[in-house]
Amino acid sequence: MRIVAFLISAAATTALVWALGQRWPAGATKTPPLGSFMSPQTGFWKNAEAYNPDFNINLSSPLLQDKVDVYLDERLVPHVFAQNDHDVYFAQGYLHAKFRLWQMEFQTHVVSGRLCEITGAKRGSFSILDSLDRMYRRLGMGLAAEKSLAKAEADPETKAGMDAYTQGVNFYIGQLKPEDYPIEYKLLDYAPEKWTNLKTIYFNKAMAYDLASYEKDFEKTNAKSFLTMDLFNKMYPSAQDSLDPIIPKGTVYEKPSILVKPPLNVDSLYFNFQDSISFLEQKADPANGSNNWAIAGSKTVSGKPILCGDPHLGLKLPCIWYEMQLHTPEWNAYGVSFPGAPSIPIGFNDSIAWSETNAGRDVRDYYEITFKDDSQKEYKYNGAWVETEWRIDTVKLRDAAPFIDSIPMTVFGPVMYEKRYGDKLKDNKAYAVRWKAHDASNEGKVFFKMVKAKNYNDYVDAIQYLECPGQNVVFASKSGDIALWCQGAFPAKWKGQGDFVMPGSDTSYQWQGVIPMAENPHVLNPLRGFVSSANQLPVETDKYPYYVGGNFDLYRGIEINKILSDTNRFTAAAMQKMQNSNFNRYAATALPLLLKNLYDSTLNENEKKYSAILRQWNYVADADESGQTVFTQFMAAFEKAMWADDLSNRSALPTIMPNAYTSIEAILKDSAYPFIDNRETPAKETLKDIVLLAFQQASQNLDALQEKNDALSWATTKATEIDHLLNILGFNVMNVMNGGGTNIINATSKKHGPSWRMVVELTDSTQAYGVYPGGQSGNPGSKFYSNFVDTWASGNYYPLWVMKESQAADNRVKWRMSFSK
Repeated sequence: MRIVAFLISAAATTALVWALGQRWPAGATKTPPLGSFMSPQTGFWKNAEAYNPDFNINLSSPLLQDKVDVYLDERLVPHVFAQNDHDVYFAQGYLHAKFRLWQMEFQTHVVSGRLCEITGAKRGSFSILDSLDRMYRRLGMGLAAEKSLAKAEADPETKAGMDAYTQGVNFYIGQLKPEDYPIEYKLLDYAPEKWTNLKTIYFNKAMAYDLASYEKDFEKTNAKSFLTMDLFNKMYPSAQDSLDPIIPKGTVYEKPSILVKPPLNVDSLYFNFQDSISFLEQKADPANGSNNWAIAGSKTVSGKPILCGDPHLGLKLPCIWYEMQLHTPEWNAYGVSFPGAPSIPIGFNDSIAWSETNAGRDVRDYYEITFKDDSQKEYKYNGAWVETEWRIDTVKLRDAAPFIDSIPMTVFGPVMYEKRYGDKLKDNKAYAVRWKAHDASNEGKVFFKMVKAKNYNDYVDAIQYLECPGQNVVFASKSGDIALWCQGAFPAKWKGQGDFVMPGSDTSYQWQGVIPMAENPHVLNPLRGFVSSANQLPVETDKYPYYVGGNFDLYRGIEINKILSDTNRFTAAAMQKMQNSNFNRYAATALPLLLKNLYDSTLNENEKKYSAILRQWNYVADADESGQTVFTQFMAAFEKAMWADDLSNRSALPTIMPNAYTSIEAILKDSAYPFIDNRETPAKETLKDIVLLAFQQASQNLDALQEKNDALSWATTKATEIDHLLNILGFNVMNVMNGGGTNIINATSKKHGPSWRMVVELTDSTQAYGVYPGGQSGNPGSKFYSNFVDTWASGNYYPLWVMKESQAADNRVKWRMSFSK
């Protein structure tokens, strides 16, 4: 019996050891081996950080040129003091890796199309992650990164900075033991790789994807297939009646140096050609935007300029930003950095401050390609069959043989969509993508130069390297200058070019050049005493000589410019309050007209309750307000009542809703706007009819919301959350109770919003304030992982301490890292 018991016990132990060493299926991926994950020596227990951690350390590396001292303050913000540029970027790379290694590497895996190496998705049954891999590869991310790496490394300053940064990252990775891997590596059961300059470029291309890849070409092409151009232009106008542009109205522009002309067949083959495409694209978030402004000293209490910036991006943990100070004997900069890239993209130095918003310009277009046959070896171009070039792409899959994707390359760019991609493309159609990010560029040099800039000319010299993504770069200096450039390498287009999928049969529809930097919209020291941008159109479109196509906001810019025009007594505290403003200019514009057409006598008692909330509301979307909740539901129902019969009910193909401002601007101008009538009913509906219909539907939706949440407060309804990059519930911050929303200066929605708020007053001794929704550490087991969130949500700020090396004994310094040769 003892032998039997022993054999059973031995078999069970063997089975358990085997099971603990296996990776078991879990959706599209597999679990890590439980044995190693649970191990007391190497498992996830090692990632629990002490409440009072010790970050003091002394290190040496032969790669350094001199000593480096890093002082970490009570918020874990590093103040880096180095003797030269090489060492300051080496230290920055080390710090990024120490506190954000998994984040920075995972992001480059995503945009380089390498998630399947981690997830183990099987060939033949593509998971959503695998589809994401193919999307990024077909978009040409690899091609774009390789070309830009070559250009960046040909520039001595950029190469030196990237090399030093990469050395610092790899110095940290070289010291890392498996038991000390960030917990995400253990969860996904893989190990860090050595960092490369190419990974840094991939990060830059990730920003290009987020900020300069959104377009509506396929959706608008589908809408055009069943709308006349007159109705189409009413539904998707290229300008706005109430626009307050980035560059002040009345600005006179020089004649263009590039004369762009549409093809002779543009009406028949483009504007009036009816075609449709029956597949859905994956897109970047169109809400990726921002606010920024700078006020001249003539409008401030201190008599010195104030610069403010708050970039609006997806709310994620670890946060996209990492706060730090970089100091050498030649320059001293403070701000936020990107884990994965050197320097400071938003911040200030001893002379100037700068921040960016997204330009929103359309720099990604599609061309329909005609292949000679299914082999795709030749395609029609300029009346001849041209030989296709190929990019052979090897997609590595975990636990499976690699997948080989042969990507056809054309004169326009890679063929992103075709029958082998898996989309339902009729008639074997194919579409090549032309994206400005494909072109070689050196965006990293912008910020290597900006941290050293001392004046307006230095700022202009730095931003010339900003090509894609295009940005509205605001500037202020201690000498008193304020400025803004809408800067990027923007294609010079004829009106409407790139709004729809274009014919790819010849040269007619290709881009005809890039707008010279001097002709990009810009302004220096305007008479009104401020510059600002909030992702609105940059110019009066009938005055600027080039076509400005893209995706633009409206109401935030109007509200910002109204506030900045009202007084000449601004302070840093007033600017903080302004960045957190929850006033809804869109509601203040739309609601009076809609309520004028809503009669309480036509409502039941329950509906009257919601009507009373709206009529008493002050248009402020604070956390405890119910008016914003009712308004949001009302407008969603109103827009559906306005457009569904003309779009979603008319075609099963993907289309796109008109912008929120289109409905309101249209009915303010014309209460008999043609889209008010429901084309599916025999009666001719009036504005009053659809307002009533929308309000009744909204009331039903509000009843359901109230039953679910037991309240209609805006914070509860909006339920802002900050998700971990893997969306692991225990690593997320849920139900952040704050206000704000779409079309509001405080543009906080459920998963999107101000990712960094910064106010800089350029007095003799700079006074600066900032906060972001996260924490300095990427470790979910650290108290520094999300400790800024409550401060951010409540609209408060931290003073940004620009430390002097003589302050090493200051009680704000909690830890010291010393690096030597």
